[in-house]
Amino acid sequence: MSDVIFEGVSASPEETLQLGRRLAGLLRRGDCVALYGDLGSGTTHFVKGVCAGLQATDPVTSPTFALLNEYAGVGSDGQPMPIYHFDLYRLGDAEELLTLGADDFFYGKGVCLIEWADLGGAWIPAQAYQVYFEHAGELVRNILAMGRAT
Repeated sequence: MSDVIFEGVSASPEETLQLGRRLAGLLRRGDCVALYGDLGSGTTHFVKGVCAGLQATDPVTSPTFALLNEYAGVGSDGQPMPIYHFDLYRLGDAEELLTLGADDFFYGKGVCLIEWADLGGAWIPAQAYQVYFEHAGELVRNILAMGRAT
């Protein structure tokens, strides 16, 4: 059973970035974050916040057409750590993740951030943090993060 890590309301992209930074403080090598939300719900802004919290300096953009972007981050041990940013929106089917070798990333030494995780089906690691985004107004988003709280 997953614990609620935080439940927040974001009224701006900056607030969404800050919630991403908050989750970044919990992430360790080998962790995955599965993001669930409709287009425009703030998932990419949240990823930008996570990446900032993990000290990535590369520009963070949604890898919608490439499916995967890699950024250089820093782990809690102060050592370099890769951040793998997946966007599964254009994924043909969940089996395509095997072709991409996604399991090597999902169970590797970096952190994986997976937008449109619902399209990954059973290939998304069961122990992944889950973050849900819901439109609640023009700029307002309800954001619920679940996973292990330790």
